[in-house]
Amino acid sequence: MDATALLLSRIQFGFTISFHIIFPAFTIGLAAWLTVLEALQLRSGKQVYRTLFDFWLKIFGIAFGLGVVSGVVMGFQFGTNWSVLSKMSGPIQGPLLSYETFTAFMLEASFFGILVFGRNRVRPGFYLFSAAMVALGTTLSAFWIMINNSWMQVPVGYVEQNGMFVPVDWLKIIFNEVAMVRFVHMLLAAYLTSAFCVAATGAWYALRNIYPSEARVMLRMGLFLASVLLPVQLLFGHLVGDYVHQHQPAKFAAIEARWHDEQPASEVIVAIPDEATQSNRYELKIPVLGSIIASMSTTSKEAGLSSFPREDRPPVLIPFLTFRLMVGCGLIMLGLAWFGSWLIHRNRLAQARWLLWGIFLSFPLPFIATLAGWYTAEIGRQPWVVYGVLRTAKAMTPFLTAHAAAATLILFAAVYAFIFSFGIYFIHRLLRAGPGGPFAALPRTAAPNRPMAVAGAEVVLDRQFEQAGE
Repeated sequence: MDATALLLSRIQFGFTISFHIIFPAFTIGLAAWLTVLEALQLRSGKQVYRTLFDFWLKIFGIAFGLGVVSGVVMGFQFGTNWSVLSKMSGPIQGPLLSYETFTAFMLEASFFGILVFGRNRVRPGFYLFSAAMVALGTTLSAFWIMINNSWMQVPVGYVEQNGMFVPVDWLKIIFNEVAMVRFVHMLLAAYLTSAFCVAATGAWYALRNIYPSEARVMLRMGLFLASVLLPVQLLFGHLVGDYVHQHQPAKFAAIEARWHDEQPASEVIVAIPDEATQSNRYELKIPVLGSIIASMSTTSKEAGLSSFPREDRPPVLIPFLTFRLMVGCGLIMLGLAWFGSWLIHRNRLAQARWLLWGIFLSFPLPFIATLAGWYTAEIGRQPWVVYGVLRTAKAMTPFLTAHAAAATLILFAAVYAFIFSFGIYFIHRLLRAGPGGPFAALPRTAAPNRPMAVAGAEVVLDRQFEQAGE
């Protein structure tokens, strides 16, 4: 086994999944929001919902395509870099990926075409149904991927025969408690990502005094949804921590940077873990809180990394930092969502430009939190690729050379940089053009440096639209 090839293969998979996950995390929630917009337009008849639907559908299309492209590359890596894993877990992971194809991809591919080309060719009710089916397809895709990954985290419902993991209880594999909790946690992360991207876009338009009706709807719907979902996400995050505490105690100790058994255990808030000395530098911790978080007890004994053989311990620094980064992003988003929703309720958000700037600049936070959560889960799982039964070093393709791994890593990096730079560029162009496109928006938009009289006319025009029942 070539250690350099192993490291490069791990970096390559981490690189591709980091690019891939940001797009499903965005499109899953956005597909659901498009369905809500279409339903609101049919129910109320307000043009603002139709305008926002058409606007965000274009962005969804680009992001959806980028997610599909990056996901295909990941599938190939199972054969090129991780063939032992594919052979051993194929009887389980193969059917799970097939289920994703036959359910999620079929729904997405079939009904997305209707969303793009069928607005004037099908009945409004069927068009709404198509939007709902695309949303269901994106959700099912996340479901099967999370089932697959959760089985690798906590393998259940199988026996080992002839060097392969053979399923014996599909219901246990698919509907086990760990998989369900992790799926909901990921689904909430996707909804929050879309909510903050929508709210950030609304804040940007509000700061520039353009598209006032659309900006107000995006801010209200995005922040209200986030303010409700964030406390639920914190709860499910705690439930995910419970499964880690129960099934992956070494990972839990690494996340807490707990080197030795403690009773009761402290909670390390900030530190720089040092694996060489098995200690934390610049440590700030709170007594007893670690036991409360881990076991809901003030007296529980919590395991430290020294309780596990060195070869079974995960890296400490990255899971420790990424977990706190994820939680920190969540708390910042919670503060913005709650305070912004309160100001909207009191009709004072437009005057709080500092908060609008905060909401606008917050759009990277859900992406950072999602990536940080995945890094915590995946790096914390090491040295196992299937936890407790198959080590990462033994899952790599035999005789894979470092030169081959380096070449494909460079190739993927170049292709991704080329494709995704154009994708991000076009999404940015759409966001700058605004709802309805640059020409449709001309009657309600002026140049960025327009005089104050034009801005005042926009407000008057916006009120006229509202009175007319827009």
